[in-house]
Formats: sequence, structure tokens, C-alpha cells
Amino acid sequence: MHSHARRLTAVLSTTSGLALAAGLLVAPSASTAVSTAAPAATQPGSALERPTVKDPTAVGKGGAISTVDPEASAAGLKVLKAGGNAVDAAVAAAATLGVTEPYSAGIGGGGYFVYYNAKSGKVRTLDGRETAPMKMPQDAFIDPATGKPYTFTPDLVTSGASVGAPGTLATWDKALANWGTLSLADALAPATKVARRGFKVDETFRQQTLDNEVRFAAFKDSRKLFLPQGDAPKVGSVFRNPDLAETYDLIAQRGTRAFYRGALARLMSEVVRKPRTTKNTDLPVPPGWLTARDLRDYKVRSQKATRTTYRGHDVYGMAPSSSGGTTVGEALNILERYDLSAMTPEQALHHYLEASALAFADRGKYVGDPAFVDVPVKRLLDDRFAAERACRLDPTKAATKPVAAGDVTSYDGVCTPATAKGTEDADTENISTTNLTVADQFGNVVEYTLTIEQTGGSGMVVPGHGFLLNNELTDFSTVYDAADPNRIQPGKRPRSSMSPTIVLKDGKPFLALGSPGGSTIITTVLQMLVNRIDLGMSIEEAIAAPRATQRNTASVTAEPAFISAYGTALTALGHTLVPAGDAFTSAAEIGAATAIELGPKKQMTAVAEPSRRGKGSAKVVDPR
Repeated sequence: MHSHARRLTAVLSTTSGLALAAGLLVAPSASTAVSTAAPAATQPGSALERPTVKDPTAVGKGGAISTVDPEASAAGLKVLKAGGNAVDAAVAAAATLGVTEPYSAGIGGGGYFVYYNAKSGKVRTLDGRETAPMKMPQDAFIDPATGKPYTFTPDLVTSGASVGAPGTLATWDKALANWGTLSLADALAPATKVARRGFKVDETFRQQTLDNEVRFAAFKDSRKLFLPQGDAPKVGSVFRNPDLAETYDLIAQRGTRAFYRGALARLMSEVVRKPRTTKNTDLPVPPGWLTARDLRDYKVRSQKATRTTYRGHDVYGMAPSSSGGTTVGEALNILERYDLSAMTPEQALHHYLEASALAFADRGKYVGDPAFVDVPVKRLLDDRFAAERACRLDPTKAATKPVAAGDVTSYDGVCTPATAKGTEDADTENISTTNLTVADQFGNVVEYTLTIEQTGGSGMVVPGHGFLLNNELTDFSTVYDAADPNRIQPGKRPRSSMSPTIVLKDGKPFLALGSPGGSTIITTVLQMLVNRIDLGMSIEEAIAAPRATQRNTASVTAEPAFISAYGTALTALGHTLVPAGDAFTSAAEIGAATAIELGPKKQMTAVAEPSRRGKGSAKVVDPR
């Protein structure tokens, strides 16, 4: 072990409450999570010290991290300060998000990990997306009692039928093995501490619990964990999850085999196949197909990032099974044909919205899991294809939506009359998920988006283990169509919109960014890039600016501030703007992004949301 890794292990083991070196780790017991009115913070260094302050911007050197949560950012910062690299810090922060953001992420879910290696100068990715069980039938979303599709909510989203084999833990293990300096056990230590001693409940956590009150009340273990005494934890109370702490202990002792094989794997499959509901619930909760073998056979995919160039920048993203890299990249290729910087903000936003619709049309027709679908990634990112698609963008008015997909089998970059009509691709992705960004003193950068899908996932807590299972399979198309690249197939990964993105300039990292938000992730990342590169905003301004999303639909979904600022001008161009909001929460927000910009003289600007989702937490090792 390198000397800095030994120092880091010592730091983490002394703060985790675990005797890591002695291997004194225990298996999960019957302990339960509790919420108490313990103080939110004590003197520095105390075992009960709880980071609660959210600073959305931090500038300095030596390493930086940005997440939605102060506990997660503090965990990653501690690793960076102790000499760990960006991968070490990313895993430590992600594991902590599994504690403090359990409705958005955790070991019951999956995600996509993008890494810039300073030594090689290359960007690599890990696809840790959940997979469909091998026994999942193509009519899995059809109610056998009626012969019609299940109601999306609450039937599908709160069900065993929506649960895929989780990939998050395997992603952490693979990332550390490939590029980290820590063991998985050491990387889990900060999160284990937080789970055991608790974190302060804020308004977001309480509201998300209340948003899921009916779903959580439908399951014995979810009700016990998240609705003690029949109510969501109070703001200002301390929420502890000793079951999750002991699950992390078990994994630290035995490795990922403790999760993907043996008793825990069997338990997860049993919960999915025979959901443990309460007697008085009215929710139908269809059973699923996950087996212990599905968990045993799960594999993370190592793959190349997508790449496109945009105004002198190299933009790297996530390849399929995510649609993020191809859709963001294609939209940028279309926009590069226009000088957005010379336009009024309204004109530039019109082009942004129209390019988004065109790229989404192609996403719907061509993108799925490449193990099952021949995805034309190179053609979707071909400049000649973008030139031909840009012919459909009228600078003076919005096109009638949905627009038709392009033909990747025949294009030459020359404009031809449009004849085909488009079809709207059903959007079943939910707005939750979380994102983190890390840069270290060595020049490495990580952008990582992880999720359990909907806020609260499937609603099912694994008994005695303190984590929620995903409902990621709802990202498959609801109705089976043999021509649909996102149709249900056993062992397949549902298409995702997660778009962790790293931008290089002159061969060096310039910007890393990502966001949650379901299918709006793509447009959030795209709009932030346009804001920063084309419209002259600082990275702080780019992330704070009001957002709108056009996903090849008849209307544009927009935040109220966006409608107030640009609604009149964009309506005159033919856009129909409707306020943001969804079926699960009342929040009129789009995304909850994080970013780090790397400037001259090794200066780093870490940025999180200044207001969305309760605002985020950005930190640097050596503040300016």
C-alpha cells in the first residue's frame, strides 16, 4: 500500500467507529433506524459532529467536490485532504449519499461513472445500470387481470415488477479497483459513521418522505424505517440508520460477494418476488422476477466515453445504455452551426430548444442497450448527420412537435424537404437521482450520476438492511414493440438519460458537470453548456439560470422564472411553455446539478445549486 493510502486508511478508520485493521466487523442485526431530536451539531471533532451548512460555491486549489448534501461533500473532502484521489472521494461521497439521500441513491440502485485519468489523458466510463431479470417477460407491464398496461403510478412504480439487479455497489468496487487507492472497506468508512451517528433532517428530506408516505406505509420495513410513530422525521431531528451501517460493515468485511451472493441476495430476490406489504395498504404492488442468480451474474461494463467537439472543446459523455452522451453530443453538433453568442438570449434559447427536440427524436428511434440493439453511436455524432438535422431548425419559428427522427442510414449533410411526421416517445423516467463532481490534486476528475429511479425507488426497504430497492425497470417502454430499441428483454438495461459529462480544452479538463432529473437531465446538461460556453455566463451563473426542457413534445416544460423571463418572446416564436412539476412532488424545479470548473494555475471552482432541491454543497481542499 502506498504511504498516502496508509495515511488515508488511518484517518478513515479513526473516524468511522470501526476497527478496520483488526477486521472487527459484524453482520446485520435486528437493529432499526431511529429519528431523534439530538442536537444538529456539536463541538468540532465530536463523534456527533454533523455537517449541515450548504455553501453552493467554493473556490480554491488542491481538490474539490460538489454534491447535493453537506455530509457527502464533507466525506469526499476528508478523503481528498488525506491524500486520496478523485475516485476514492467519489465513492466515499456516493456511499454517504446512500445514507443521507436514500430516496435518490444507494446500493439498491445503479448509475454511470465517468473518469478523466490525468496520467493517460483519457476519459473512461463504467456502466453500472440495473439489469432486467432473466425471467422477465416481454408483457411484464401488462396486468394479467385486465390484459391492459398497469397504471404507471402507483402500480408500476411501487412494485417488484420494476426492480432490476442493482449495479451501484459493483460500480464502486470496479472504480476503486481500476483507478482508486482505497479499498472498498475504507471508502465505506465515512458513510458508515454517518449512518450510525445520524444526520440532521432538513425540509427536503421530510418533504420527500411525506411525498412517499402512502408508498412507504405499504411496506412493513419501509414504514418502520421512514415513518416512525406514523410520521415523517421532523425537520431538525437526527435520523439514524444502524441497519445500513451494519450492511456497510458486512460489505467492508466480506466484499461485494456479501451483497451479490448468499443470504442478502436471496433476501432481495424474495422481497421482489413476494413483496412484504402491510395488511391495510390499498396499493396493488405487483410482484417481480428478480432472482439470486440475477444478482450473482451482474456485471459492470467498462466502455469508452462518447466524444464530440464543440467550439474548441472536447465533450465526453456516457455511451449507451445511457442516451446522455449521444443526445447531448448530437444537440451540440447541431448548435455549432449557429453563432449563439451573437444572438439575443431568446434567440439562443429558441435554437437550444429546437436542437433538443431533434436530438430527442433520434434518441427515441435509435438508442437502447447496445448488448441488444445496434446503436449507431458514430452516425448520431457525425457532423454531416448534424448538418442535415440542422436543416430542420427554423431560426424564425418553432417546428410542430413531435419532429421526425433522421435517417442514420442515408445522409450527406445536404438539406432536403422534410416529409415524415414524428411520433412522441413515451417518457417514463422520473425526476429523482443524484449527481456528484470531484477533482483532485493530481489532475483526475470524476463525474458520477447515480439513482434508484423515482424519489423513493420502488418504496421497498430490504428488511434489516436499511436501503431501498430501485424501480429502474419503469424506464423500459411500457408496451412491447419489436421495433422499439427500449423494449423489455431479459437481461437488458433500460435506456437512461443520465448524462455525466467531462469537457476538455486544449487536452486538459475544463469543466465537469451533471444533474438528476429523469429525461430532463439531458437538457439540463446541454443548457448549462450553452450558458457557459456560448452565452458568457460564469459556471455559477450557468448552474443558477432558470431552465426549460424540450424533449420533442408539443410543449416546453419550464421553471416559473424561465417563463417570466423569456415566455413572451418564445411564445411569439411558436413555443408553448408550461410550468414544471410532476406527479410525485409539487416542486416546480428542473434538475439539481453539480459542477467543477478547472481554471488557470490549478484553481478550481466547485458549484452546486444555490436554491434547487434545498441547494447543494461545494467544497475545496484549500479555499481561496
